[in-house]
Amino acid sequence: MPPYLLGLRLAGRRVLVVGGGRVAQRRVPALLAAGADVVLVSPEITPSLEDLVAAGRLTWHRRTYERGDCAGAWLVQAVTDDGKVNAAVVAEAETARIWSVRADDADASPGWTPASGQVGETTVGVLSGGDPRRAAGLRDAIVDGVRDGGLASRHSRRKPVGVALVGGGPGDPGLITVRGRQLLAMADVVVTDRLAPRELLDELAPDVEVIDAAKIPYGRTVPQESINDYLVEHAKQGRFVVRLKGGDPFVFGRGGEEALHCARHGVPVTVVPGITSAVAVPGAAGVPVTHRGVSQEFHVVSAHVPPGHPASTVDWAALAASKGTLVLLMAVERMELITEALIGYGRSSDTPVAVVQEGTLPGQRSLTATLATVAGEMRAAGVRPPAIAIVGDVVTVAQEIDTLRADLGRDP
Repeated sequence: MPPYLLGLRLAGRRVLVVGGGRVAQRRVPALLAAGADVVLVSPEITPSLEDLVAAGRLTWHRRTYERGDCAGAWLVQAVTDDGKVNAAVVAEAETARIWSVRADDADASPGWTPASGQVGETTVGVLSGGDPRRAAGLRDAIVDGVRDGGLASRHSRRKPVGVALVGGGPGDPGLITVRGRQLLAMADVVVTDRLAPRELLDELAPDVEVIDAAKIPYGRTVPQESINDYLVEHAKQGRFVVRLKGGDPFVFGRGGEEALHCARHGVPVTVVPGITSAVAVPGAAGVPVTHRGVSQEFHVVSAHVPPGHPASTVDWAALAASKGTLVLLMAVERMELITEALIGYGRSSDTPVAVVQEGTLPGQRSLTATLATVAGEMRAAGVRPPAIAIVGDVVTVAQEIDTLRADLGRDP
């Protein structure tokens, strides 16, 4: 007969988990997230579970199961590798009329754990006749549909309020965070710019108002003050506003200015971090910004103000003296001044440099050079923003990776 689905509210309730292996490692974090008071009984546990014990998140009895362990529990999970132990645990729970789940034998288990997923305040749980793979596949399809707007999810009793500063990631729409996509699907107004993943706008409902706040280098610009006013104006009208930005809102994204402006006008702000292009774009091009034995540090620099300019706050002399990786943003038009400063302050002119244009996007392309040659090679190649320059010996690591990949692709 089909099971009866029920959502258990576990906050403050004792949950006994017998077993400390891979199944427990999957289930315990979800139980903790639901607020359960988790007690774990097992002679050994995985390193991940041991970290939770060390953090004081749960209680661990380092021994085998003993009759009487179920006393006081509200829910019992029998997840050992020993079927006899699991059967004994469930039998005790049944006698005491305690909810129980047996992980190794669906037919013998009084309860089943559904394949579950969370989208905002919505929890999706799927059972499929005891077939966990099918249940997980259906769960993923439903969660994806709710998350990307394929299934209507904008209307709820607890609609978000105020403004959400959402980091859209480095460009590829698939690299926005789950939370960012959830809030975007619930927006009434989206204020976006040119570095945000534009493909995501096609997923919005027809009634969502999209405000283009593009800031085009060396072209037309919407003043930051106007953007700030857009956010407050629409939020004050009771509309949920998503400020969709490229990268991370607080990494050269002026998200701090927008958050301050909203706060000063009494508008609540939610900040959703994004994957900054400072590490994502080098990674997409195969350049590790740190590498053991090569670089133990990296510095992210906004180069929209060139070296020597009175408004510059960058200590170029210290950067030149550093042995760490330099990640330069907004440096295309100032690369010659930057390289002159770094070399002038003592950085070797032979230092490898990689430049990545349109990182993570279909038009991504890269070039490698040295500090002495990179400005000229960028001009010759017609490099335009958005592009990121990576200065340091980590570039040689990327070149070695590329060489090995090429060797693998050759016929023997």
